[in-house]
Amino acid sequence: MTSTTEGTRELLLSRIRDVQDYPKPGVLFKDITPLLADPVAFSVLTDTLAELCVRHGATKVVGLEARGFILAAPVAVRAGLGFVPVRKAGKLPGATLSQAYELEYGTAEIEIHAEDLSADDRIMVIDDVLATGGTAEASLELIRRAGAEVVGVAVLMELGFLPGRARLEQGLRGAPLEVLITV
Repeated sequence: MTSTTEGTRELLLSRIRDVQDYPKPGVLFKDITPLLADPVAFSVLTDTLAELCVRHGATKVVGLEARGFILAAPVAVRAGLGFVPVRKAGKLPGATLSQAYELEYGTAEIEIHAEDLSADDRIMVIDDVLATGGTAEASLELIRRAGAEVVGVAVLMELGFLPGRARLEQGLRGAPLEVLITV
């Protein structure tokens, strides 16, 4: 758990909107667009995540498609680090490494440019939400296959009623999971 202050948590949580029945009936969607539209809240979030990158000695930030890009890119800039996107399969040109993973109903695949990471890189993975953990788990494997070290995973929000933390635990291999808000 991070050393995020209660005031920071409250500010961030107050800018996350609940949307009933989206994207399908029975789902309560956590919409972060109001947080992104508030320059104070977005700056606080960016500063908090950048501090985690520095604290854990990251040399690059990996953002997970798609909202992880929105959070991770400004964090990388603020921390003075490189940014590397992990994309859905088929979205990156050139040589890529790919990783398939299981979803609740089916499979998915993510990719990274093969040359974007090296053995000297220490990676902080950033995403908006930890839900079932499949994408985050696959990204850890992909980063390690590229030869880099994972120094942590940081998420704005964990959906504590879903099994993401448990699924991710083994793949972290001792690296910290930093969660700013648990709902």
